[in-house]
Amino acid sequence: MFTLLQAAQNVAAEAAQAATEAVQNVAAEATQAATETAQVVTEVVTDTQAPAEGFSGWSTWIMIGAMILIMYFFMWRPESKRRKEMQKFREGLKAGDKVITAGGIYAVIKEVKETSLLIEVDSNVTLRIDKNMVVAAPESK
Repeated sequence: MFTLLQAAQNVAAEAAQAATEAVQNVAAEATQAATETAQVVTEVVTDTQAPAEGFSGWSTWIMIGAMILIMYFFMWRPESKRRKEMQKFREGLKAGDKVITAGGIYAVIKEVKETSLLIEVDSNVTLRIDKNMVVAAPESK
């Protein structure tokens, strides 16, 4: 019985030692990674500082990159989202929906085909238009 207790204590001590070593290894790796990151950041900061006589090559590239990012977030991305929403709207059109065309005509859809619509503008007045010419659904008030 006494040897069983000693064996359990030895196993517990070995497990505690292994856990301590693992924590020390992780801490050492984290410290090393933080040191390397700090060195890289220091190098980038010193490389991007402009010399007294004008802009360096790095700062020019950073400014060009910043302009492209600004254009993406303020021009291209919103337009892409609007285009996707409009495509989804046009794919969901069905007979009986009220629409407004690009020419400002308010109509009701009578027939939907793959690329065109048959719309009724007034009683017995129908037009066949391209699906891409539908720009909105009139808001009901």
